[in-house]
Order: sequence, then structure tokens, then C-alpha cells
Amino acid sequence: MADYVQVVTTTDSEEAAAALARSIVDSRAGACVQVVPIRSFYRWENAVQDDPEWQLQIKTSAARLDALIKHIKERHTYDVPEIIATPITGGNNAYLSWVDEETQA
Repeated sequence: MADYVQVVTTTDSEEAAAALARSIVDSRAGACVQVVPIRSFYRWENAVQDDPEWQLQIKTSAARLDALIKHIKERHTYDVPEIIATPITGGNNAYLSWVDEETQA
């Protein structure tokens, strides 16, 4: 497994995204969270939905992944929040070292 991951989740408002992002960084579950407005199409409750959402892109260490997932689940407003982790297979070593420093529990 890679030493670092990027985790993606979405929220239904900019305020919810900001609150979740701040809590993730404050708890050291993630080193950096970027919030991006998006438009999502998906099927939910037997109907195709078309909604504005805010995507959170979270950089963390693989060692903190379980804590991050738990953190998101405990604070998310969705019944079934999207939580997808993608391994980071390379990058700026100085940045990745910073991720390690900022996610020390």
C-alpha cells in the first residue's frame, strides 16, 4: 500500500464542506483539504438526482486513513457519504513529508 492517500467526499453545502474540512485538519486526520464546487448526477431513492455539491479532496497518510474515514462518517450529514481513497504513488517529497508532520496523531 502507498504511504499516502487522497480521499474524496462530497457535501450538500459550502458551509458543511468548510466545517468538515476544518474539523479534518484540526483533528490531524488530514493535512490539507481542498473544497471545489461540483454538479453531481446520481440515482438515489429510485430517481436520478441533479444537485450542486462541494467536493472535499483530502491529503493524508495511509496510517491515518482509518481515523479519517471514521471522522467523516461521524460528522457527515449524508446517510451514505461518498468516501473514496486513492493511493498517492509519487509526488514532491517535501510536500509528502509535510503531510506526515501534519497528520501525526
